Amino acid sequence: MTAPPPNSEKTARTPSERYRERLLAALSGEVGTKGWTAPALKAAALAAGLSEGEALLAFPKGVADAIDAFADRADKDMLAVLSEADLGRLKVRERVILAVQARIVAQTPHKEAARRLSMALALPTRVGLGPKLVWRTADRIWRGLGDPSTDFNFYSKRAILMGVLTATYAYWFSDDDPAHGPTFRFLDERIDNVMQFEKLKAQAKPLVQGFEEWAGLAGRLRYGRAGDPK
Repeated sequence: MTAPPPNSEKTARTPSERYRERLLAALSGEVGTKGWTAPALKAAALAAGLSEGEALLAFPKGVADAIDAFADRADKDMLAVLSEADLGRLKVRERVILAVQARIVAQTPHKEAARRLSMALALPTRVGLGPKLVWRTADRIWRGLGDPSTDFNFYSKRAILMGVLTATYAYWFSDDDPAHGPTFRFLDERIDNVMQFEKLKAQAKPLVQGFEEWAGLAGRLRYGRAGDPK
């Protein structure tokens, strides 16, 4: 008996994964004209040579699953770039910039689909999906960069990066430069603003701690400690 190739279980794909890949490849052109809609999904399935049942197997929840898969593919392409980069020689701001740039470059062939997606996520029926996807991207970026934070910084870093991602993508949609020069300069400025804010926050921390200590002392002098005789 011939031995299976190494890691064959890891590389083997299920039928649903294969259908999803084919459907996603055909979807970008359709949503560019039809938006992220059921008709676009149906047309993409036809273009990909998939039956209705195969398309349903690929995306059981229809357009919502297609949107998720589109964003997930961009994230994975970005993480592949980060895995090959020598992150150790880069500063934190340079790592974040690299990650956002890599994601934009990965989505360049699907720019109109990405633009249409931003419009689709603004609809009331999908009000919660957009923040969920942007949070996931921000979380994957920080994890991909090896960020070890587990305290409040875990959430603040992701929340700040969500703002950077949203603003940068909005700028990119109106940037016609094939090399993304204006967009990447805009990204640099946003990151610089964040770094300045973090620097000011660090400088203000001793002052805030001092005020808290003073307020605590003033409170004890005014009201006494719990259990002190009145």
